[in-house]
Amino acid sequence: MTEKSSLHPRNLHRNSYDFEELISVVPELKHYVFKNDHDTSTINFSIPKAVRSLNKALLLKYYNVKEWDVPEGNLCPPIPGRADYVHYLADLLAEENGEIPTGNSVKGLDIGTGANLVYPLIANGCYGWKMLGTDINKDSLENAQKILESNPDLKENIKLKLQPETDSIFKNILSPEDKFTFSMCNPPFHDSEESALQGNRRKNNNLRKSKTQKPNLNFSGQQSELWCEGGEMAFIKKMINESVEFSSNVLWFTSLVSKKDNLHQLTTLLKNLKVPEFKIIDMAQGQKVSRILAWTFVPKENKKYWFW
Repeated sequence: MTEKSSLHPRNLHRNSYDFEELISVVPELKHYVFKNDHDTSTINFSIPKAVRSLNKALLLKYYNVKEWDVPEGNLCPPIPGRADYVHYLADLLAEENGEIPTGNSVKGLDIGTGANLVYPLIANGCYGWKMLGTDINKDSLENAQKILESNPDLKENIKLKLQPETDSIFKNILSPEDKFTFSMCNPPFHDSEESALQGNRRKNNNLRKSKTQKPNLNFSGQQSELWCEGGEMAFIKKMINESVEFSSNVLWFTSLVSKKDNLHQLTTLLKNLKVPEFKIIDMAQGQKVSRILAWTFVPKENKKYWFW
């Protein structure tokens, strides 16, 4: 099987998909699998139902998540890339004592968890971490709760909380006594609905290798998942500024940064705020290159106390 060597070494999806095994756990997937011009089994990633079926199979086979689904129009993310973020976070936490901390002594905060709940599911499945998923969309959290109800073993370690203010990130979520080992976020990339539609049209054209007359938001569709005023840059700046107020509540604040050009302004802001430590963690997933921006206010000598 072909190895996707650009994925994290611990990523369970480094090898090409074994569709026979995946179909054995989610039979409906067989309706979407076909042989491409290279005689390789694949699916058409521009078809929403195909992507959802693949995700169901991956989450069940590798993370023991049963009865997973998202409503039509919600973000249906690629599992391998989401898993990479979790594994690189584990490496970040391991820097303090030379080994990856596992179990519920590690508490993670997923900002904008969405209807799919993928980051908490992978984080708990791989490392046993406790997770809190937050979102501004009630419908998304209702679906995430439905996933938890279908997986009773997860309900003790994964919780959900509504963010009632669309302009807030940590406010209303963190209490003065809260201690989270990390926060994570895949921020809205686009700055408008039009930009999101154009981006999805380009994605579909690349997948189908043909023109699409009507853009189809097959991977996503909710405003809070796709776009916000000012796009990725504005969202992460807001997160950084707000993190100052909650500097003693979270060991490592982190966010994905899709656009490399945004890093200069973001790191300049961290320097201006006199954040004592920050780092950029590069991730490569096939042809796509992304990175994690991580920052902390906790002195090095105090970090080890966050795991017990």
